[in-house]
Amino acid sequence: MCRWAAYHGAPIFLSEILTAPAHSLIIQSRAATECKTTINADGFGLAWYDKRPEPGLYRDVYPAWSDPNLAALADQVQSPLFLAHVRASTGTATSRNNCHPFVQGRWSFMHNGQVGGFEHFRKSADMMIDDALYSARRGATDSEALFLIACALGLNDDPRGALEAAVGRLQSMAAGFGFQGPLIRCTAALSDGETLYAIRYASDHLAPSLYYQWHDARRGWAVVSEPYEEDAAEWHAVPAGSFCRFTKDAVEISDFAPPQPAQVA
Repeated sequence: MCRWAAYHGAPIFLSEILTAPAHSLIIQSRAATECKTTINADGFGLAWYDKRPEPGLYRDVYPAWSDPNLAALADQVQSPLFLAHVRASTGTATSRNNCHPFVQGRWSFMHNGQVGGFEHFRKSADMMIDDALYSARRGATDSEALFLIACALGLNDDPRGALEAAVGRLQSMAAGFGFQGPLIRCTAALSDGETLYAIRYASDHLAPSLYYQWHDARRGWAVVSEPYEEDAAEWHAVPAGSFCRFTKDAVEISDFAPPQPAQVA
């Protein structure tokens, strides 16, 4: 499964999380420890915010450790809020359009996990994307579909409600197509450039890992799939079924409870 890291706080160089730590995101791309897939070599991506409301976006299909442009960018770019992702495909092609993060307007989104049986109902899932947003559907992943469905369900006004509704609809569709395994497993991060949000959820008891940390020296929050420092004493595990809201100096954690298939119309 994929690995990702997000940051929100005082501006820092991207390299302080991407490349510098002992177990940085780039190290995790070839030696992840808290997932079934230790190698994440199916592409990478960055979305970062600075002077403009829309994020910058850099994605490619190379393994993250083999692209010198990524390391150079991380050494030079400072940002108060960014999302970074290394991808392990769950079935769709290795292409730039399938690399996370995904961007729509001022929103950026990245995801680790999968919707059960998605390959069998991808067309039906695509039909849940609002017509006004369908032109933004560039790739073929369940992650991008989840994001665009949530965008049309009120992401601007109620991020938690929109994501709960979107996850609920995809769970219902997986169940309706007779999928017998876990309907969805998901950790995700998203931002509108002002606030960083994260969720940890699964329809079974095996939600992917998610941690957060306040860093005094940086004056910022790090939110990650797995800690990027070997000493994990200062990291806090997010409980399954949680929605997190990170502002510059505070975190709020509330329940994340999508409608279950029997409840979805």
